[in-house]
Amino acid sequence: MLPWDGELAGRLDRHTVSSTLLRGNPLGDPHERPLWVYVPPGYDDGSERYPAVYVIQGYTGHLTMWANRTPFRRPFVETADAVFAGGAPGCVVVYVDAWTAYGGSQFVDSPGTGRYHSYLCDEIVPWVDEHYRTLPAPASRAIAGKSSGGFGAMITPMLRPDLFGALATHAGDSLYELCYVPDFGKAVRALREYDQDIQAWWADFRSRPAFTRPEDPTLVMLLGVSACFSAREDGTPELPFDPLTGALRPEPWQRWLDWDPVRMVARHAAAVRSLRAVWIDAGTSDEYFLDLGAEAFRAEVAAAGLPAERVHFELFDAGHGGIDYRYPLSLAWLAERLAR
Repeated sequence: MLPWDGELAGRLDRHTVSSTLLRGNPLGDPHERPLWVYVPPGYDDGSERYPAVYVIQGYTGHLTMWANRTPFRRPFVETADAVFAGGAPGCVVVYVDAWTAYGGSQFVDSPGTGRYHSYLCDEIVPWVDEHYRTLPAPASRAIAGKSSGGFGAMITPMLRPDLFGALATHAGDSLYELCYVPDFGKAVRALREYDQDIQAWWADFRSRPAFTRPEDPTLVMLLGVSACFSAREDGTPELPFDPLTGALRPEPWQRWLDWDPVRMVARHAAAVRSLRAVWIDAGTSDEYFLDLGAEAFRAEVAAAGLPAERVHFELFDAGHGGIDYRYPLSLAWLAERLAR
């Protein structure tokens, strides 16, 4: 196991894309974004067109973390390359950046963060199709991710079946009464030190090294997801719970529930039935109960009428972290099922 970069059988191109849709976004985040595009072995030797798999990060994940090397494990850039070097049908793999000042965008359009769903679908997909020999059809295009990236992978084909015909979700955010509500009480307790004002905590967070207090991960996630799911028209994030008591606030909480993939399936049943491949997995001891969310999402997908042979469902012994070894498994599975 090399402790330094390994040589790829394919090629990874690093680009910068200037986004019209992200220019002037509410948080003042850059509208010029990095974009990595991987092409498989043999791409440069012919004129063949390839399916494309878009991969997106979990919350607080950013593009360059795909190349992070941890002890005794290779980063996904290399394990993805190994999938195709090992004989899987070639795919173009697109690594998309959707970072915000709050740590993530949930890949949705929001007045609190910006138009990240439109950026992905209406700018990045056409850019890749223009610059690479892809097969520009839903049956040849998939999206995959873990955690918040898994959420993005679940909702994007439902909202844009004209673009994406397959997905892989690893411990994707779902069944919100289990995955999010337990953190609401923790947040209320942590906010006592800040007069129940999450913006006061945010000012403190930005004044010191990040994640140096135990409440930081919970509060940054709740502030950021509120900016994505329940921001007011002026962009102000509105928490889905009372910061003094923890009681649910019906209107903003309903806005969160409207983004729950489990609840979205019935509203987008026709799009779900059109999918040609759906990979769903999660660890059985996931701290956010996303194994139960995975079960619920699978049940809704089946109720929508997607044939069971198009679905891979698996629960495995793990928590929420350290499951990056799952990514190449779903990539190989998708590569076999995308149209060529």
